[in-house]
Amino acid sequence: MVEQHGKTLVPQIRFAGFTDPWEQRKLGELYQKNDERNTDGLGSERTLSVASMTFNSTGNGADESSLPNYKRLRLGDIAFEGHANKEFAYGRFVLNDAGNGIMSPRFTCLRPIVEQEYSFWKYFIHSEKVMRPILVNSTKSGTMMNELVVEDFLEQEILVPSLPEQRRIGAFFDRLDSLITLHQRKLELLRNIKKSMLDKMFPKGGSLYPEIRFAGFTDPWEQRKLGELCSFSKGCGYSKNNLRDQGTPIILYGRLYTNYETQIHSVDTFVDPLENSVYTEGGEVIVPASGETAEDISIASVVEKPGIILGGDLNIITPSAVVNPVFLALELSYGKPHFDLAKRAQGKSVVHIHNEDIANVFFDRPCIAEQRRIGEFFDRLDTLITLHQRKLELLRNIKKSMLDKMFV
Repeated sequence: MVEQHGKTLVPQIRFAGFTDPWEQRKLGELYQKNDERNTDGLGSERTLSVASMTFNSTGNGADESSLPNYKRLRLGDIAFEGHANKEFAYGRFVLNDAGNGIMSPRFTCLRPIVEQEYSFWKYFIHSEKVMRPILVNSTKSGTMMNELVVEDFLEQEILVPSLPEQRRIGAFFDRLDSLITLHQRKLELLRNIKKSMLDKMFPKGGSLYPEIRFAGFTDPWEQRKLGELCSFSKGCGYSKNNLRDQGTPIILYGRLYTNYETQIHSVDTFVDPLENSVYTEGGEVIVPASGETAEDISIASVVEKPGIILGGDLNIITPSAVVNPVFLALELSYGKPHFDLAKRAQGKSVVHIHNEDIANVFFDRPCIAEQRRIGEFFDRLDTLITLHQRKLELLRNIKKSMLDKMFV
């Protein structure tokens, strides 16, 4: 590892062919303060949001007469956004890669004075790892946000790679961001499809016919009280204090509306079993018995596997042969019964739902074959959603790791 005065001069990970140490430069050799004003009359539609560096077509509410005093932001300029948070302790820089625009004069702007690869500097100048020690020595606390002391900033030093290496690094992160955006869009599309299908594949209002059905199903849905179609029981009391690193899998009520989907295929919380524990046989539908809001707890999930302990504060529904568990969980979570159940929830700071409430909810059901088709459709959709969520998390983790290892 190449070092100078105890400071590492090369990153952990580099592209093949790059071996020279990064060059230590004063920021004043790379940037100068930019106070260019909007003298050529760009309109409010060219207002850039400093937080996201995207154009706000409606402006930011400023009067047209104030726009000539706005700062002119050109491609490659960097703006300082001084709001401190957990990720950025002293504020952050955002590079303008959107195009020529304007921004509020209250933000500090710097302009490059040497040739740079913007796709590299977009990530480099934004990095908390790189910029934190620099900003420690060049910011001061302001009334609403940290302020950049430009003179102090330009005196700080930073390690910079050659232009060819900047281009390789910048291109790598641009491709990674494109993949992340692609999976974000696919995930949003799938979630929108699910939301639309949940709305259209269950009857609305007083109707017994959904808007969309699978071919071959035409009969009206039957409306019955759930108490006529299912049996009910309760889980047995466990708390977070009972959890262990290994043991018998358990579902606690709090995780039901924060960690699980309609179908629970695996459980990652464990306990040492107590006497009188309630175990699943597979196919039970569970509903939290208490929570913060009626909407939060008016949901249901199917526990697919046997041998899982069900903790206290869980209502357990065992469907009869004429009710498909996945279909029941979907309708309780998204159909008319969801709103009926939410109305029955009682309490102020903590709301409660009892088995008697669930038993009195009216349940619309088609024949068992159509229930299965609907359950299978949403199961496949949930599998795709989970797949894209995992890919997205993986790509984000790769990016986070590479940002740490490819910068000095």
